[in-house]
Amino acid sequence: MHLMTAFRDLERGAERASRRAAFLTAWVCLLPLSSVPAAAATVVHAGWLFDSASGRMLTEQTVVIDAGKVVARGDGFDAPGAADELIDLSDATVMPGWIDMHVHLDGQLSPASYAERFRLEPADAALRGAAYAERTVMAGFTTVRDLGTADNVAQSLRDAIAAGYIVGPRVFTAGKSLATTGGHADPSNGVNSSLRGDPGPAEGVVNSAADAYKAVRQRYKEGSDLIKLTATGGVLSQAKSGQNPQFTPTELNAIIAAAKDYGFKVAAHAHGSEGMRRAVAAGVDSIEHGTFMTPEIMRLMKRKGTWYVPTIMAGNFVALKAEEPGYFSELVRPKARAVGPQIQGTFAAAYEAGVNIAFGTDTGVSAHGNNWQEFLLMIEAGMPVLAALTSATKSAAQLLGQWEYLGSLDIGKAADLVAVPGDIRTDPQLFGKVSFVMKEGERIK
Repeated sequence: MHLMTAFRDLERGAERASRRAAFLTAWVCLLPLSSVPAAAATVVHAGWLFDSASGRMLTEQTVVIDAGKVVARGDGFDAPGAADELIDLSDATVMPGWIDMHVHLDGQLSPASYAERFRLEPADAALRGAAYAERTVMAGFTTVRDLGTADNVAQSLRDAIAAGYIVGPRVFTAGKSLATTGGHADPSNGVNSSLRGDPGPAEGVVNSAADAYKAVRQRYKEGSDLIKLTATGGVLSQAKSGQNPQFTPTELNAIIAAAKDYGFKVAAHAHGSEGMRRAVAAGVDSIEHGTFMTPEIMRLMKRKGTWYVPTIMAGNFVALKAEEPGYFSELVRPKARAVGPQIQGTFAAAYEAGVNIAFGTDTGVSAHGNNWQEFLLMIEAGMPVLAALTSATKSAAQLLGQWEYLGSLDIGKAADLVAVPGDIRTDPQLFGKVSFVMKEGERIK
């Protein structure tokens, strides 16, 4: 009996080795000989692995990583080669690196935020942003979309991370958000009249089709990756309305046309329904927040393929802080009370209606590193765990235009991995207990 057991063990070991050899042989055969790496591979054993391409959770999977990419993947725990590194996550859920489609790395809201605009230097924001970026990637978010920054801080963070000077997620940034005079992203809102001036398209303020082209071209000049516009009023700006439409259809059409000329996708901040409807009709790629989205707008978004980035946790955060004396100005407080509590219900209705949803938090309103809490709010509103994971992997990568490279652990894609101890389907609190992070094959946590 002992000999038979030993023989079966040898057979199983041979099968595993044979499978792994077949994976690597198939991969090598697809490459010219000059591109085959000589260095050892990294072999990951995953107890559970989320396959975002199919939306399924697989068990006992092996992922082989080399030169920052996934080069093989298959069933079972295949033995590593003699020179390979083994990462044993056999008791963990392994997922593609999470993607947050709405952050602001250059700041974090506090009662002092408004005064700091006049006191801090751009370098202060950048240094703080470096710390926020590290917290973000340590929480499992290996890619983010920064939707609004001042002084090109997000561009500098993006480039410093890419060059390896600081630790952080892969960053795609819109640079300075576009607004109308007095609109949500007008940088002179709430400023003393002697300092206010009249910002123009170079500062992101658009009041005509000609301004729209200049503003988009300025973002191109500054190295932005996409365009962000504020289609309606907002909660945190020092202006009365959080919902009114703030661009004419002519201005919106000009922004979209200019963006297409430069290969930019367009994200639209929108709370109120009329400004949201205009933005969707004009052809924006995503609606951010979408607080007072109507069934009519949901149908229009489905027809046009517009994505929805909900940011539930930002709504919850501002609603909570609205009850804290002195946190907000008396101009902002009623908007936070009115808008904040609505977003989770809108998300639930949009999900039920079949609107395309990509994960986003508006972190920078709430604290960096807590982005994972959005998962819990989505699940609480009726989205299943695996659907929430899809929104932060495949769906986010598709909206970002990076699905060929990011968003899944398929062969040939970036080796971005995040892991939590245990089966995340049975305990969603594990979203906040990230134990392992890898970005492009580099172990970060």
